[in-house]
Amino acid sequence: MNIYKELLKREEQLHSNASKSINSTRIRSEEPSPVRTEFQRDRDRILHSKSFRRLKHKTQVFIAPEGDHFRTRLTHTLEVSQIARTISKALNLNEDLTEAIALGHDLGHTPFGHMGEKILDSLSDIRFRHYEHSLRVVDKLEYSGKGLNLTEEVKDGILKHSKGIGEILSNDPDKMPKTLEGQIVRISDIIAYVNHDLDDSIRAGLITQESIPEISVKILGTTYAKRIDTFVVDIIRKTLESNLEYIAISPEIYEQLINLRKFLFDSVYLRKDFNRERGKTEHILLAIYEHVNKNPEEYINTYPEEDNIERRIIDFIAGMTDTYAINLFKSIVFPKYIY
Repeated sequence: MNIYKELLKREEQLHSNASKSINSTRIRSEEPSPVRTEFQRDRDRILHSKSFRRLKHKTQVFIAPEGDHFRTRLTHTLEVSQIARTISKALNLNEDLTEAIALGHDLGHTPFGHMGEKILDSLSDIRFRHYEHSLRVVDKLEYSGKGLNLTEEVKDGILKHSKGIGEILSNDPDKMPKTLEGQIVRISDIIAYVNHDLDDSIRAGLITQESIPEISVKILGTTYAKRIDTFVVDIIRKTLESNLEYIAISPEIYEQLINLRKFLFDSVYLRKDFNRERGKTEHILLAIYEHVNKNPEEYINTYPEEDNIERRIIDFIAGMTDTYAINLFKSIVFPKYIY
């Protein structure tokens, strides 16, 4: 049996609007794998990358939490992947492409979560956005500067997964992923973090179950699992009604997704004690930035050759895990020997 040809035949059975790996392109052409489609190869490259492994020690919301059950950037990524794959499979879209985008969407995140991202953006004149850096990671930084040479469909989904506090499903085609699979990851990302950040914030004692907006609980459900199920089922149903022309969600459910996001910003992300933690984070990253600027040859890579030292210092800091950044900070500010 020719396994590769058999896999392509299976892709032919997908919905007509599904992305087909046979049509995908890379910057550098490669011989096909005998046992995997191009999107499967991308998924595997991301999964085996160093930047993916580092996600286990990067903050989702809580920095170095003492409890074992708080999310990290890695567990967030896996939850996004599972939600997105469920939707994609139900719609008969390309599950392999969906999974590859989901696994790679946060590879460019800094230590200390979005606080770290904002601070890194302010340290120099170099604009820093985690979604743009995720693309830089897979294109220029992984594999000792050679990059992972991913397909254009996967890279597009990674670059356009983020929406901040903007529109989740925008009418602006320039803001949305070109593929339906990428659009699924975009909405699955917010479904995942809204629900698990509520869960973690209750566990941390920052909010209570009773403080969650009553209308959201009534419409979406009282539990973490029920809320996710409500979102997923609604998206599948509404997208099928559109005949898969676009990824859709009903207005009532969409309103509650926005409502919960706003609740988290007001009650968790922008609360005063989180701002105090930002000061500590800023102190750590600024000390590291200044120290590495004085001793770049000790820390930064020689690649990419076309980029200046400042750009590579930002790359170095962005790639750190929380624990690495904290330990490096300690080594900078605490003396080793006292005579």
